[in-house]
Amino acid sequence: MNTSIQSRLLADATAWAREAGKIQLGYFRSDRLEVHNKLNDADIVTAADKSSEDSIIGHIRATYPDHAILSEESGEHEGTDGYRWVIDPLDGTTNFNSGLPLFAVSIGIEHCGEPIVGVVYIPYLDELFTAVRGQGATLNGRTIHCSGETQLSRSVVSTGFPVDKDTTPDNNLDNVARILPHVRGLRRLGSAAVDICYVAAGFLQGYWELNLHLWDVSAALLIASEAGACHTYFRHDRGLSVLAAAPAIFPQILCRLADKPFSPDKTAQP
Repeated sequence: MNTSIQSRLLADATAWAREAGKIQLGYFRSDRLEVHNKLNDADIVTAADKSSEDSIIGHIRATYPDHAILSEESGEHEGTDGYRWVIDPLDGTTNFNSGLPLFAVSIGIEHCGEPIVGVVYIPYLDELFTAVRGQGATLNGRTIHCSGETQLSRSVVSTGFPVDKDTTPDNNLDNVARILPHVRGLRRLGSAAVDICYVAAGFLQGYWELNLHLWDVSAALLIASEAGACHTYFRHDRGLSVLAAAPAIFPQILCRLADKPFSPDKTAQP
């Protein structure tokens, strides 16, 4: 692919992610959130999600009218020339609504189904993660690499829990029971994009979660791959069930993750 096209796409995605982040900070810890439920009380949307999405999609339609768009709040918008923008305008809405500062704008760009550009911006921390396929990954302009840690016992890993945890026992607690005894620490950051980018930067050694969506991970997984991390979808019956980890830690987590639904009549063994 023409590198000048990739550079332009990266520059636009970066500028629009920063603009969306500025919008979010204008709502953050304010009384203007206008929170509404989607699936249940754990799955919410705010005015900041919608305003951020409107800003990003407005820019894409004006600048790249033939590009397709997949976005969390408004769904699929068809295109005609092989490019698709995969957007989570505010990843970590529960954190955002609670006044917790770990939330992000996530913009991935595909060409003919292949991720080619990834941008994740964490507005409150002013952390900008970027990647272009084949060109490495950066944090605020500095090249990043995943952790070189080899021992799971010295690793800090993160996870999350599905929004339908109130209706199914297949809620990741079995995986936690198998992994927790073997790691230095387990964290729950509340944003898949942040989790995966922190694996890319070496701040975490691994991350897994069930039942995600493409807009949650498209940009961040490219960033992680370009930083040298490994990733896979370890379940194919539970949305996108993602593991991303440093190379030496990846198989040590993968072997402990269930590849089929949890059965409540079986006790998970570490």
